[in-house]
Amino acid sequence: MNIILLGPPGAGKGTQARKLVDERGMIQLSTGDMLREAKTSGTEMGLKVAAIMDAGELVTDEIVIGLIEEKLQGDNGGGFIFDGFPRTLAQADALGDLLKRNGQTLDCVVEMQVDDNALVGRITGRYTCGSCGEGYHDVTKVPAVEGKCDNCGESNMQRRADDNEDSLRTRLMEYYKKTSPLIGYYYAKDDLKSVDGLAAIDDVAGSITAALNGGDIIGNG
Repeated sequence: MNIILLGPPGAGKGTQARKLVDERGMIQLSTGDMLREAKTSGTEMGLKVAAIMDAGELVTDEIVIGLIEEKLQGDNGGGFIFDGFPRTLAQADALGDLLKRNGQTLDCVVEMQVDDNALVGRITGRYTCGSCGEGYHDVTKVPAVEGKCDNCGESNMQRRADDNEDSLRTRLMEYYKKTSPLIGYYYAKDDLKSVDGLAAIDDVAGSITAALNGGDIIGNG
């Protein structure tokens, strides 16, 4: 099964992708992770990516599609999760063409719906363990021992510099201008399922499972 997790920054796409990896054996394809991996790979594509990133330039859609194609040709486990891609209608068309060329299909697009103001509260309170990546929040998920990670025991908590209200609203505006048209695009293709992205993590996971199993969720009744 190949799916896209769609939603604004901070909607929880990465958290839900990791749960799907653990529970279904799916492979998460994060654009950022693929670019960082390619940059240090030493391959022809990797050298091209490194040169572009070192110059401070944006990697083209063509290169990202090439990286995805390399991943699609490997062991797909329980299928692929596209996290952070596509971001534009042009990228969506390119991904559709790529899957078709490889004899694969896109099985579901899960939109994680959020309220902007509630999302600001969620994002400005989040932080992670810099050692293992475990996520925390000032209100909804605090470590058992203050300042110490429940998962690895390290005291290396970090906050993203752009996890503030002004930066987040700028990122949200960018999402609505460039990425939100994908909601209508995939709805028209009958691929879209919507879930409440602000529910508890396990409740969101349950809604995503229902969506992937063919159930009707928010906006699909």
